[in-house]
Amino acid sequence: MDVYERIQQSVQYIESHLQQDLQITDIASKAFYSAFHFQRLFHSITGFSVHQYIRRRRLTEAAVNLLEDRNSILEIALSYQYGSQEAFTRAFQSMFGLSPAQYRQTSFRDVQCQHAINLLDYKTKSGGDFYMYKPEFVELDPIRIIAREYQTNLNNEKHYEEIPGFYEDFGRKESYLYIPNQAAPGMAYGISAHFQDNGDFTFMVGEEVSCYESELAEEFVRFTIPAGKYAKFKGDGPAGHVADIRNFIYGTWFPNSNYERREGPDFEVTDVMRSRPEHMVITIYIPLV
Repeated sequence: MDVYERIQQSVQYIESHLQQDLQITDIASKAFYSAFHFQRLFHSITGFSVHQYIRRRRLTEAAVNLLEDRNSILEIALSYQYGSQEAFTRAFQSMFGLSPAQYRQTSFRDVQCQHAINLLDYKTKSGGDFYMYKPEFVELDPIRIIAREYQTNLNNEKHYEEIPGFYEDFGRKESYLYIPNQAAPGMAYGISAHFQDNGDFTFMVGEEVSCYESELAEEFVRFTIPAGKYAKFKGDGPAGHVADIRNFIYGTWFPNSNYERREGPDFEVTDVMRSRPEHMVITIYIPLV
């Protein structure tokens, strides 16, 4: 079963439970992924976060019910997991541009609905005809890192907005000067780890060291990148190119490859001496089974 088929199973689960409480762990389990990595794959392939998709599908089905059912607006709101008619009305108006009552009463119903997605149809139409960056596959020994930790979130691509600021903060404070035993000066590591089901994760910025000191400067942490097999993707281009590569990896490469991501951190290594704000030289490593 490929990635599209696995995620489609989760989509079908969502569709059959739109009027019930939906937990991301239950949804992800239908595709046999962790909640965090399921959300990453889902967004990269569909362009929606899981929560955005559920909200839009519920509101679309609620709009159908407003026309076809005699139930009150409150009853429809509660059936689609809204706690009050007011919350439902705000969400409905935000999506469709008119209130549920106006929608029910007006003859103008040319609104943008969210139909159920079919990833198998998408796969067929695409024909798998993608431009594929070819990764290199490497076996890595454990890598010792001393870094500063920052908190961010997958939702609404918040991490893409915040991560450049983490690097800037690390450089502005000259944090690298407080890292002893540097093994690869000029190579900045950015590590995504400690993934949470709600999309929260930790992003660490630091450097590789040859050994750990017993004492660390304030705000620094030790982190060891696990040994194992990694897919290594090289990027050389504008700063926004990094986000494009990550979207490619999770939205195109994984669904069209025979590889599985294993649990654990992924990380990027920036060649600081050859990079500048408008042009980055970076390598991204993704852990594989």
